[in-house]
Amino acid sequence: MIELDPLPYDVNALEPIIDTQTIELHYGKHHQGYVNKLNELIVWTPYEGKSLEEIITSADWWPIFNNAAQTRNHTFYRNGLQVPRENNLPIWPIADAITTVRGSFEKFQETMIASALGNFGSGRTWLVKNTDGTIEIMNTSNAWCPLTSEKKPLFTIDVWEHAYYLKYQNRRVEYVNNIWKCVNRDKVNELFGQ
Repeated sequence: MIELDPLPYDVNALEPIIDTQTIELHYGKHHQGYVNKLNELIVWTPYEGKSLEEIITSADWWPIFNNAAQTRNHTFYRNGLQVPRENNLPIWPIADAITTVRGSFEKFQETMIASALGNFGSGRTWLVKNTDGTIEIMNTSNAWCPLTSEKKPLFTIDVWEHAYYLKYQNRRVEYVNNIWKCVNRDKVNELFGQ
């Protein structure tokens, strides 16, 4: 049985960037809904008892894939966030990887913001590590995730409207710019080093 991972912080910890009401709805309703539906779907199938990653990389039925990937994507997004801080710059060694690819953190951030703003419809913008150790920015739609392309996710910006609409309404630009204050740079660095 797949369970909803607990939040790694209090429901109000991301204020004022992400408000408590959004966390309660996004986590307690949307995320829990994916977990519940996935558990219904995998009963008496070869996926019962498997990890989310195993289900995502082997599911051949869209409803199972979608609910498994959305469960994992939501957990990954939330675990990549922390209490907001100003001047939330990356630390070594991910900082070196970023400057190698983009020249500076500011150029990297501009590129990722532009990618998130250009990600049409519902999806996510990811910072991923390729098998050769390089990093790249990629967009996915709907439930797709880097695991389907053997890329290691390091961080994601959720641009599904339910991730930000209660606070920001149609101001995706403001949300995407503000979310950087909440990036858990230690977690990103840890994942990059693995």
